[in-house]
Amino acid sequence: MPAERLEVQRLIEATPAAIFRVLCDPQGHVAIDSTGMLMDATGEPVTAAGDSFVVHMDREALNDFPLGRYDVTVTITTLVPDAEIAWGITGRIRPQVGHTYGYRLEPVPVAAGPAAGTLVTSYYDWSAIHPHWREAGIFPVVSEAALRATLGILARTVARGYPGRPA
Repeated sequence: MPAERLEVQRLIEATPAAIFRVLCDPQGHVAIDSTGMLMDATGEPVTAAGDSFVVHMDREALNDFPLGRYDVTVTITTLVPDAEIAWGITGRIRPQVGHTYGYRLEPVPVAAGPAAGTLVTSYYDWSAIHPHWREAGIFPVVSEAALRATLGILARTVARGYPGRPA
């Protein structure tokens, strides 16, 4: 059976709290997207499972399906401050897809070396997708290379002092 989950890791020279702040902010998702699909987002930073926000998408970046511009709702399924965040996506496509994205953050002690910070694992799981989409054979939509690139952009974004939203 082919894999139905991708995971990539990167050590980022920042605290879990600094990284988590980006991942909880809808604009943070747009800032670190490597696919070019996320155009903008509407909503407040999330603080608990069940919170949601809207992402304004443009599938043209992938050049795979002529969906044009559309919106999806990101609903947080797991939120453990400074440790893990995961979400599902709902949109206009029927039946709903049922895939999950997320990040796990593990602090790395300073004694580990000059690059100590946070080991970030990005994951993309489509093991629970609707049978209609499984039969379509289009997964994974986002490649391992794109997940890896997003981690690179996340590292750069945090290093530059992601501004987030004013308090």
